[in-house]
Amino acid sequence: MATSTSRLPLALPGFEHIRRAWNNACETFAARLNPGEYYVTVCDEGIYTTLGSCISACIRDRISGVGGMNHFMLPASTMADAEGWKATSLSESTRYGNFAMEHLINEILKNGGKRQNLEAKIFGGGRVMKGMTDIGMRNITFARDYLKTEGLRIVSEDVGDVYPRMVVYFPATGKVKVKRLRSLHTNTIIEQENRYIETVVAKPVGGDVELF
Repeated sequence: MATSTSRLPLALPGFEHIRRAWNNACETFAARLNPGEYYVTVCDEGIYTTLGSCISACIRDRISGVGGMNHFMLPASTMADAEGWKATSLSESTRYGNFAMEHLINEILKNGGKRQNLEAKIFGGGRVMKGMTDIGMRNITFARDYLKTEGLRIVSEDVGDVYPRMVVYFPATGKVKVKRLRSLHTNTIIEQENRYIETVVAKPVGGDVELF
């Protein structure tokens, strides 16, 4: 078992920028994801994030334990005009979800995962912004449809409703801890997601990824 005096597990190439540290609550090292990030590991460590309207997919090879988590939101034209976001077409908005999901899966496969062994869990998509379009449900629907198209089985989920969540995922075992947060955290999470979506609509998706 890891302890606070243990050495930080080596990050896979390309993930050195992800913030990782000892997490006392989980009693292990854990990587912290911000909106728009993803992380894959072959080590026994946790990955955690806080979700409002955003979605996180937790995917792993149930045999080898290699796996990871992403954190993303779809910008959508149907909500842009009413809510002050830059307009972007539905096909453009789904590119961001494809990017987040495709890269997570590809990195797991590149690091030893087998497609036939992959299992998925999804979290988030809360309707945390009162009186506004249900952005979270669009994210949930996208994640479910994408995973179904890819032939990946969703073994569990905690999505929707009206509250934000703290999610901690342990790819080595598949264990997930979910904490439903009180309303006092909501404004901070909404501000974080708004900053993220402003970044998303201001620049195109980069990197080599097959979009379909």
